Amino acid sequence: MGTVSCQISMSLDGYVAGPEQSRQDPLGRGGMRLHEWLFGLDAWREQHGLAGGDRNVDAELVEEMTRDVGAYVMGRRMFGGGDGPWDPEWRGWWGDDPPFRTPVFVLTHHPRETLVMRGGTEFHFVTDGVEAALARARAAAGEKAVSVAGGADTVRQFLAAGLLDTLQLHLVPIVLGAGERLFEGVGDPGLEQVSVVGGPTVTHVTYRVRHQSAVGTPGGPGAVRRGSRG
Repeated sequence: MGTVSCQISMSLDGYVAGPEQSRQDPLGRGGMRLHEWLFGLDAWREQHGLAGGDRNVDAELVEEMTRDVGAYVMGRRMFGGGDGPWDPEWRGWWGDDPPFRTPVFVLTHHPRETLVMRGGTEFHFVTDGVEAALARARAAAGEKAVSVAGGADTVRQFLAAGLLDTLQLHLVPIVLGAGERLFEGVGDPGLEQVSVVGGPTVTHVTYRVRHQSAVGTPGGPGAVRRGSRG
């Protein structure tokens, strides 16, 4: 069985999305700045069907963190489409050929039929919580890794339940001041530093998670089985 990992960009003041998130501005005000380090990399551009790009340590890291992934888990907000019952026309942010090319399990409160996309991506919608989503993702991934893609609420649920093996933070030298904090309500997840890689514009820190679930905290295991918002 492969590892369960998460990699996510975070501001220096601990936010992984900005304030005032909406369908028009899914990462909130200023949140897109968290991901600008990715957009010029040849590895990222290739995954999105684009040519060219920069080749550096950041690009090598992007290749490494996606090389052995057999399934993804993400929250409703990351998949998008707004809260509440599904708009059947909404098929994600990524067009007809999403970059995942593996099964993706979307946490939601609202059932929906599986979406089969081009390139091997299949979106499966899970209504019975993070543990059920992880079980299905592990079954789909086999010996490969499961990657928790976000957003913040989903990653917090995995941390609070002690379901992550590794967490990789891409520390972006910006201050957002408000938005979605990654470590709010998760207690002490028990992080052990594994490596630090300095890129041209961001610092990549990888931690091993010791599986200390946050019993008794607002984000603890009593809350994680409800599923991601929306």
